[in-house]
Amino acid sequence: MNRREFLHASSGILAACTGVGMIDNSAEAGTTCNLSAPAHITLFLCGDVMTGRGIDQVLPHPGSPRLYESYMKSAMGYVEIAESAYGPIPRPVNFDYIWGDALAELQRVAPDARVINLETSITASGDYWQGKGINYRMHPANVPCITAAGIDCCTLANNHVLDWGYAGLEETLNTLHKAGVATAGAGHDLTQARAPAVLPLGQQSRLLVFAFGSDTAGIPPDWAASGEKPGISFLADLSSRQVQQIARSVHRTKDQGDIAVASIHWGGNWGYTIPRRQREFAQALIDDAGIDIVHGHSSHHPKGIEIYKDRPIIYGCGDFINDYEGISGHEQYRGDLSLMYFVGVEPSTGKLNRLE
Repeated sequence: MNRREFLHASSGILAACTGVGMIDNSAEAGTTCNLSAPAHITLFLCGDVMTGRGIDQVLPHPGSPRLYESYMKSAMGYVEIAESAYGPIPRPVNFDYIWGDALAELQRVAPDARVINLETSITASGDYWQGKGINYRMHPANVPCITAAGIDCCTLANNHVLDWGYAGLEETLNTLHKAGVATAGAGHDLTQARAPAVLPLGQQSRLLVFAFGSDTAGIPPDWAASGEKPGISFLADLSSRQVQQIARSVHRTKDQGDIAVASIHWGGNWGYTIPRRQREFAQALIDDAGIDIVHGHSSHHPKGIEIYKDRPIIYGCGDFINDYEGISGHEQYRGDLSLMYFVGVEPSTGKLNRLE
């Protein structure tokens, strides 16, 4: 896209983005500019990647299409809706098909690490979480669609990773790890769920990815991991007590030159408003917990970006891959935009020096 449009408020939040541009931490909030100095470390971040349901059905190894939704009983129904709006979809598609033009951008930028929020259970389990309403799953044999984009880490603390029960979570973790993809935010117990994914970045630096899921994103409290119980790293609230708990985990792990990301699944699906409590929590993670990048997701559309003390807070990345094509509603929020976030960071200071 050539057109750049950043709408921003006096508070310093970039309220919406309907194009591609770059900002730096020395510019007035909302301006766009090109930087001459390259980022020492570049990360690729995006929002929800939902490879289940209709997408799973067009991949080479579709699982059972059976759904338990009140309005759709087969995942093939979502394929048919998309085809009715945009024409035939080849079947099966190649594993890299679902990434579209993003693959060329990833090759162009060549980020040092690639992190997504995987909002799908990878399992053949039929033990769906009853009463939840919507259950996403992708067949484990389709995991090459994740590795086709060179994804290094999947955050899993979201409201779909346990859609197919604890057996589904176990298979999700095992499948990703066997494929060489790190995970954060879910585990066989609380210790594993809270532990960061640790990715080497070279130059004696590492990327530490901590992932958390908030009840504001519709995550059932029962999904919280505990001492001996599998589940996710769950935020029951956005209190200072939670900040201090995260701070202890970060300070135990983070060394000089490391970059720490807090990947948080929070908030509703629609709307640009960012609650004051979210801003306070994100800023406190930077002030008190040593977090360098806040990677927020859950909203189906891009939300605001704030540069706080030279650290980026992306409040809502928006959906990146889903099977919503042909489904109408909420067009004013531009949920059709799938944004890639390339974040450049100076490893010696943790400061943002480029955001595209």
